[in-house]
Amino acid sequence: MNAAAALSGDILPPLAGDELQRLQRLRRLAWLLDAALRIPGTKYRMGADALIGLLPVGGTVIMTVLSLLFVLEGWRMKAPAGLLARMLVNIVLEALFDLVPVLGNLVDIAFKANLRNVELLEQYFGVVRR
Repeated sequence: MNAAAALSGDILPPLAGDELQRLQRLRRLAWLLDAALRIPGTKYRMGADALIGLLPVGGTVIMTVLSLLFVLEGWRMKAPAGLLARMLVNIVLEALFDLVPVLGNLVDIAFKANLRNVELLEQYFGVVRR
């Protein structure tokens, strides 16, 4: 059970195997999009999001659509509207910065909206990461 549910008295049903698999797939996709590659000589990681984001406007559109898949999966898993709204804010912020050349790529590397959104879902559903 997550902390918010415990405070409100709501009891979340345990995650079904399918839902846990969904979260695991989302985690892998987020890692690919946000952190799959280490930037040589640094401790920083980047993913396909930063690379595809180099394409003017089109890269931002492609990556925003991919990021919206996380919200769609959260909705399918019956995450609350407030959580889905927070996820959308993360995506919108990243997309707005992506429209600015170079700065957008730096924000992609630092902000990692997809990993943030998976973490929000995992926290809500009480998934403990090892």
